[in-house]
Amino acid sequence: MYVLWFILIGLAAGWLGSLIMKGRGSGLIMNLVIGVVGGLLGGWIFSWFGWEPSSRFGSLITALVGSVVLLWIASLIRGKKKA
Repeated sequence: MYVLWFILIGLAAGWLGSLIMKGRGSGLIMNLVIGVVGGLLGGWIFSWFGWEPSSRFGSLITALVGSVVLLWIASLIRGKKKA
């Protein structure tokens, strides 16, 4: 059951992070990858401040923050596209 919640929270966080940073989603598989990696990144960032999520909502917020940071770093690496 824990794995199912992990996947659902990852999908939601990846989708919301993509909406915040790009204005649209990135597709089912990419949203899942962004959300799961973002969850790991967010957990690592929040551990610096001594905060650990204690609920599913806290896990979603952690993964969302990590997803936004991940997409922001990816946009810096990718750079601006010239038209």
